[in-house]
Amino acid sequence: MSEHGDDGDGHGEGQDHGHTHDNDNDDHDHGDGDGHNHDHHHHDLSELGVAVVTVSSSRSLDDDPAGDAIAGAVAEAGHEVAVRELVRDDYDGVQDAVDRLVDRADTDCVVTTGGTGVTPDDVTVEAVEPLFDKRLPGFGELFRTLSYEEIGTKVVGTRAAAGIVDGVPAFCLPGSENAARLGAEELIVAEAPHLAGLARREESDE
Repeated sequence: MSEHGDDGDGHGEGQDHGHTHDNDNDDHDHGDGDGHNHDHHHHDLSELGVAVVTVSSSRSLDDDPAGDAIAGAVAEAGHEVAVRELVRDDYDGVQDAVDRLVDRADTDCVVTTGGTGVTPDDVTVEAVEPLFDKRLPGFGELFRTLSYEEIGTKVVGTRAAAGIVDGVPAFCLPGSENAARLGAEELIVAEAPHLAGLARREESDE
């Protein structure tokens, strides 16, 4: 098991960075069409309900340091852990759990930990990615960049990923405590309120 890895795993993928160049003055529209106006974050959710899913065939919720690290980061940032669940390393079980949790009225964000490595039973990314309506490749890219400072080239074995599922941001983190804390503290609590607000903007504006 590598330090960041569920068992050796890592972080993310990439496409579409959301930059548009519609005029000649080189202004950048960073991702959500609001440009650089002062209400860039007016869709942010002030308090998130976060579902934390630990993917493991060997742990329990009483012995879940990675899940505890995510829950701690969520609470420290002033958000609420809506639910915590433990599911085995099983494609259908992981996919069903995420698909069900995004439909909960008290859940604005889903975070999984575990199963993002390269062993045969690491199936979290395979299970969750088909649910993505939109992928967020920058999450995995930045997570790997930050992780490289801690674990060096072992980051090539990590496949952390993120995307939007039915208007809810979903993040897949490795199963190690350090990796889960890094992803939650440095990336998820910083960006999830903005992403959650933007992802459901259309339905709230209707």
